Amino acid sequence: MLKTILIVTIMASDLLQVEQAYRDELDYRVVRRGSVSGALAASWNAATLANRDYVMLQPSSNEPVYLRFIEDTSGAATEPMKTEGWNAVEILVQDPDALAPALDRSEHFNVVGRPRYLTEKQNIKAMQAIGPANELIYFTNISDPEKSGFGLQPAKTDIDRVFIMVAGARDHSSLGEFYRTVLGMTVTAPMPYRIGVLSRAYGMPVETMHELSIAQLSERFLLELDRYPEAALPRHTVPGSLPAGIAMVTFEVTEWNPDLPYIAAPAMQSSFPYLGRRAGVLVGAAGEYIELVESTATGRGNAAAD
Repeated sequence: MLKTILIVTIMASDLLQVEQAYRDELDYRVVRRGSVSGALAASWNAATLANRDYVMLQPSSNEPVYLRFIEDTSGAATEPMKTEGWNAVEILVQDPDALAPALDRSEHFNVVGRPRYLTEKQNIKAMQAIGPANELIYFTNISDPEKSGFGLQPAKTDIDRVFIMVAGARDHSSLGEFYRTVLGMTVTAPMPYRIGVLSRAYGMPVETMHELSIAQLSERFLLELDRYPEAALPRHTVPGSLPAGIAMVTFEVTEWNPDLPYIAAPAMQSSFPYLGRRAGVLVGAAGEYIELVESTATGRGNAAAD
């Protein structure tokens, strides 16, 4: 059912700092800035975000996969990997080894994981950094798509688009079951994997193996579903807002299903990149917000104003 990742929404206390960091360090550009419409906030069941400033960024590759940062005035904070829900954004890059020293010099990004091959095939190399909104980012190079096991394609530019989103939960079985039964995704059986940033977050040996499953949207996008230690906490959400940190992921769907358990009535939205398409939000098994957008506009009724 899930087709592509369209938007990753992140709450941020300083939009100007975020814009500067992604522009100067990652070569992203602003494609929209403005304020959240009342209609969009209502579809998120997040009335307090109406008229809240946001900035939307796009990679230099011009791939239609966007990062949307919304101004967060609540003071709520989340420590990466320490709470359930969306915990990491994974971005395609061409050369993690060259990117690491550049981010070491950055005032906006803090490298927390040095470039390292993730598989014995040595075809996938990644590093991790914390961004200006306290968001965890994996910067990943795929050197041989055929060896990835999922046909994932390499970056087109030095720093390209989001291609994987990472969610974590203590109840890993329920997390996978949600994507399998509610959203109709094929989810792999749990497999052991070394996740250094997760181990370090909980004071475990860095070589500790954690269970993860994969849900593949297409040859371009994946979801990684991680089992988190029992010490993980639920994500804090201020009433009438979105979860703190990496708040929500927006997906285009192959087919619109009006019968899913949306938290508010879906509605057609006129703002970019909805462009007259219906959108609605579900909450997953780990408390992660999932926004669904139909692939093409229905042409029925009036789109809600931006």
